[in-house]
Amino acid sequence: MRSLDEHPNISSAVRYHEAVARLAAPEVLERFLHPDMVHTQLPNPLFPRGVDRDLAATLAASAQARTLLAGQQYEVINAVASGDQVALEVKWSGTLAVPFGDLPAGHVMRAHIAAFLDFRDGKIIAQRNYDCYEPLA
Repeated sequence: MRSLDEHPNISSAVRYHEAVARLAAPEVLERFLHPDMVHTQLPNPLFPRGVDRDLAATLAASAQARTLLAGQQYEVINAVASGDQVALEVKWSGTLAVPFGDLPAGHVMRAHIAAFLDFRDGKIIAQRNYDCYEPLA
């Protein structure tokens, strides 16, 4: 298996996820994102109808996450690149800073994620997430 750092787009995808994990400010995240980017989250328990976000909405969602989460982790399990496309297998956990639905502050949510990223000019122009959440209880 190739090192996660061998392909420049894999390296960028991993560094982007590290920035997201540390709840970096939107202007930090924007450095990784193409101005025409679209982030798609396929239907899951948090977004039952799924959601498509442009750059501005993606950055706004990241700012909102900073108010909802006390912290989060992304563990990249596997990464594959072909040309300008990267596929990541990721384990995510996030600790709630505030209650969310029936979940109390301090609850740790977990998900297994497949993320597919398309790059243009060295930046992420499309991201599709397939988030498989562990039971939210």
